[in-house]
Amino acid sequence: MSVVDLRSDTVTRPTAAMRAAMHDAELGDDVFGDDPTVNALQERIAAVLGKEAALFVPTGTQSNLTAIMTHCGRGDEYIVGQMAHTYRWEGGGAAVLGSVQPQPLEHQPDGTLALKDIDAAVKPDDSHFARSRLLCLENTIGGKVLPLAYVAEATALARRRGLATHLDGARLFNAAVKLEVPARDIAGHFDSVSVCFSKGLGAPAGSCLVGPRDFISAAHRWRKMLGGGMRQAGVLAAAALHALDHHVERLDDDHALAQRLAAGLQGLPGLTIEPPQTNILFADLQGERAAGLMAHLKSRGILATGLYRLRFVTHLDVDADGVDRTISAMREHLQA
Repeated sequence: MSVVDLRSDTVTRPTAAMRAAMHDAELGDDVFGDDPTVNALQERIAAVLGKEAALFVPTGTQSNLTAIMTHCGRGDEYIVGQMAHTYRWEGGGAAVLGSVQPQPLEHQPDGTLALKDIDAAVKPDDSHFARSRLLCLENTIGGKVLPLAYVAEATALARRRGLATHLDGARLFNAAVKLEVPARDIAGHFDSVSVCFSKGLGAPAGSCLVGPRDFISAAHRWRKMLGGGMRQAGVLAAAALHALDHHVERLDDDHALAQRLAAGLQGLPGLTIEPPQTNILFADLQGERAAGLMAHLKSRGILATGLYRLRFVTHLDVDADGVDRTISAMREHLQA
């Protein structure tokens, strides 16, 4: 039985064409700055997002951490959402490794942070307080797309209050495809942006941090300290370049499959669906059948996550047949 893996869009395998690009990649030593494929990727993603420079790193977690540690010093503070990766899902790295204090805020139902809450969270310049230095937003956040007008307002507020701005854009291209705008239209509002190649874009690993040239130069030192300096990293950069060429526009297919899944699950007993905007569908299940659902799905060759809510993520390796199998398995369990 083939497996339908809906746990995350990180589970994709490189396509045959991507593997070929990786095999043929021209290589050097990126720690010395002479891997031509890494350099080409950094130049490409910086241009795509409208920034001066970029830095290739192993993971999105390291990219975000490097950004926070570059923007902030020991005893500084970043303002962030309660459910944002840079606060909740990345091991507390900014606090543990960077001595940077997070100031988490509650999200609004649409995933935004209320402007009044951001404004109120900025601390006075007083020795009693951590120094407010940075606003971190995430787009998409839980699969939700931040409206462009909101992004403009929030980052303008941050600038007025003397804060730098960073975007965790792990799924930035999902947001751009959904909004039908170039990714640079979103990225342009932020001082720095992290973008991931190993989620919806389907590469096996790697992220880039983009921003001003002097910022990226400073980030390079933090990357080295955090163990992110790789050698012949062009084999991974080649996958990312292939993804930028071939896997961006098709993200709309993933969004359509998430909608198909949501439509097929509507009305099932005890199941409440949160309509997906992009490729992530959340659901809440109540009743006696909730406890056995994950085991039932696994017995039918379907993998999902239920860490705090049911979550199904569509991606490059999921097709309509896999979505329909998932719907059938869910109906079989919940309508029995």
